[in-house]
Amino acid sequence: MTDHSPKKLDQKINDHFPGLVVRKDLVKAVKGNAIVPSYVLEYLLGQYCATNDEASIQTGICTVKDILRKHYVHRNEAGLIRSNIKEKGRYKVIDKISVSLNDKADVYEAEFANLGIKKLLVDSATVKAHPKLLVSGVWCIADVEYEFTEDRNVSPWLLPTLKPIQLSHFDFDEYVEARKKFTTEEWIDLLVQSIGFNPELFGKRSKLIQLTRLIPFCERNYNFIELGPKGTGKSHIYSEFSPHGILLSGGEVTVAKLFVNNATGNIGLVGYWDVVAFDEFAGKQKRVNKALVDIMKNYMANKSFSRGVETLGAEASIALVGNTQHTLPYMLKHSDLFNDLPAKFYDSAFLDRIHCYIPGWEVDIIRSEMFSDGYGFVVDYIAEILRAMRSYDYSDRYKDHFTLSSDISTRDRDGIHKTFSGLMKILFPQGGAAPQEIEDLLKFAIEGRKRVKDQLIRIDSTYAAVQFYYTDRAGKSKPIATLEETQYPSAYHRQVNADNPDPLPSAAEPKGAISQSAIEESPKEQHLTFQENQRGVSYDRLFEPYLKGATGIMITDPYIRAFYQIRNFMEFLEAIARCKPTEDEIDVRLVTIEDTLNPDKQKENLDRIAEAAKSIGINLIWGFDTSKTIHARHIITDHGWKISLDRGLDIFQRYDMNDAFSFSNRLQQFRPCKAFEVTYMKRKQAS
Repeated sequence: MTDHSPKKLDQKINDHFPGLVVRKDLVKAVKGNAIVPSYVLEYLLGQYCATNDEASIQTGICTVKDILRKHYVHRNEAGLIRSNIKEKGRYKVIDKISVSLNDKADVYEAEFANLGIKKLLVDSATVKAHPKLLVSGVWCIADVEYEFTEDRNVSPWLLPTLKPIQLSHFDFDEYVEARKKFTTEEWIDLLVQSIGFNPELFGKRSKLIQLTRLIPFCERNYNFIELGPKGTGKSHIYSEFSPHGILLSGGEVTVAKLFVNNATGNIGLVGYWDVVAFDEFAGKQKRVNKALVDIMKNYMANKSFSRGVETLGAEASIALVGNTQHTLPYMLKHSDLFNDLPAKFYDSAFLDRIHCYIPGWEVDIIRSEMFSDGYGFVVDYIAEILRAMRSYDYSDRYKDHFTLSSDISTRDRDGIHKTFSGLMKILFPQGGAAPQEIEDLLKFAIEGRKRVKDQLIRIDSTYAAVQFYYTDRAGKSKPIATLEETQYPSAYHRQVNADNPDPLPSAAEPKGAISQSAIEESPKEQHLTFQENQRGVSYDRLFEPYLKGATGIMITDPYIRAFYQIRNFMEFLEAIARCKPTEDEIDVRLVTIEDTLNPDKQKENLDRIAEAAKSIGINLIWGFDTSKTIHARHIITDHGWKISLDRGLDIFQRYDMNDAFSFSNRLQQFRPCKAFEVTYMKRKQAS
C-alpha cells in the first residue's frame, strides 16, 4: 500500500482546518462508476474522511463506498431502486433533482434525473430555501416514499425530505484567522491542492493561472475567457468544483435559458447561479443567435437585461472556455487570439466586455502525475468561502503603493480592478500583503486585460493604442508586456487592416522585451531575463555562441543530483557536441555536490555519461565539492567567457520524460521555462 504519511504542509493544513480538508486522491478511490461531480463525492468524504489518520480514512472510504453503492442511482438500475422503494415503503437516494411549478394544480413537483420518477410534491418552503431546484436541478440526498392510491390523478411517490448536497454552515472569520498561520507560498499550494493538482509540478505563474479560474466564483459580474489547446482542464473547475456554478455546452445556450423566457416570464440561469460557464465556446462554424449576443453584450456591460418593459439585474459571472486550433505564434502572425470564436461573437464590442483573457496555451495538458495526493479543502467548503467573498471589494488594495497610468480607460481599469480584487480575495483574505506581492498580482491583472485590448486593436482600427503601465510611490513607471508579446514581438505588434488582410507592422515594441532573437546574436556581454512559461529557449541558443572555440569548459552547479538534473547536464554536453568540430577534443569539468538521498546512483549516472562522452571527443572529469558550500552556478570557458546562471542548468519546468513521442521531451525549445536570468561576462585572459 502507498505510504500517505502527511507531509509538513499537509500536517499544518489538518492542524488549522480540522474537519474541513480531505486527501484529494480519495475522490478517485470512491468514485467507481458513479457519474457525479467531485463536490458531491467530497461532501461525503468530508463527512467521513476529513482527517489525516490513515485508519479512520480507510474506514471512511468504506463507508462512503457503501453509501454510494446503496443510495446513488444509476440510470440502468433505476427500475430496481423503484422496486426497493415500493417494497420497503421508504428509501434514501442520491440523485439530481429538478423542480417545476404546476400552475394548474398550484403545486411544486420534483423530477429525479436518474431514478426516472416525476411529479413528486415539494413544499413551498423547500423551494424558497433552494431556488436552484427550479433551474437545471441540484444534487440531493432525499428520502422517497411509495404509497399506492387508486386515484389516477395522485402520484404514489412522496418526497418527505430533501437535502441539497451543500455545506450547511461555515465560519468566515475562522477561515481568515487560519489563513494568517500560512505563508503566501503555503497558502497558494493549499489552494492548488484544493483544486486537485500537485503544486510541486507547477511554477508560480502556472499556479496563479490555475487560481485565476476561481475568480468568477468570488467576484460578481466578472467576464472571463480562456482559450487554449485541448486537454488542459479549462472546463473542469466549472463542472466539478462548486455547486454554485453551471457549465453549459455551446448548443444548450438560448436567450430564454440564459436570461428570460418571454413566454412565461421565468428568469434564466444568470438569476440563480454565481457562475455561468460556456464550454466549447470556440468554433468558427458554430451557429449563434444574434439576439443572444446582443443581450449578453448588454448584460456583461451593465449587469442587467430586459424582461418586456422591465429591466432586471443579476450577479452571475460569465466564463467562456474553448479550444484553439492553431499554435500561439501562428495565431499572432496570421490572425489574432480571438480568431477561433464564432463569427457573431467575433465582435469588438462584445469582446471589449471581457475583463481578463487567460493564456490557455501556457497551461500543460493534464497528465496523471499532476494530480495531488495531498490535503486540500473540501471543495464545498471553499466554494462557500468564495461565495461569501463576493460581497467584498478588494480592488483598491494597491492604491497605497501604485498608481495606474492615466492612459488606461475606464473599461480597461474596471477589468484590471476586478481581476486584482479577485486574486486578493483568494490569496489575501486577511489583508497584510507585502508591496511586492501586491505588485505581482497587479501586473498579472493588467496583463490579463492588456491581452484583450491588444487583440481589439488588431480587430478594430477604431481602438486606439494604450500604454499599459503603472507607477510606484517613487514615481517610477513600469510598463507591462504580455508573455507572448515578450516571446514574439515582431508577430505580436502587427495589426490586421479591415481593407487589407495582410498583417502590418504596428507601433513600437515594448522596451526591455527579451525576444527569441536576443539570444541568437554574436557573443557579447549582456544580461537576459526570461519569464516563467516562456518557450523557445534551448541550451544551443543560450550557450553555443559562447562555447564555440573553447577547448576547456568548467561548469559549477550544486544541483546535478536528481535524475532530471543529470539529464539536463547530459543535454548540455549534447549542445557542446553540436558546436564542437568533430576532429577536436574538448575538456569539460563538472563540480557539484553529492546527493544525500541516493549518492551511488548519482555517481553511476555521471560515470556513464563520462564514458559515453569520451567516444565523441569530450573528456569529462567530474567531482564533488567536499565542503558542500558552493552556491554559485556558472560556466567558465578557457577562451574568456563566464556565464552566470541563477538557476544553473535547471531552467525547464517538469515534462514527461517517459513519453518518447512528446516534442517537449525531444526538443528543449518546446518546453516551458522556469523564471531565470543569465549574465554573460568577458574575463580577462592571463598574459
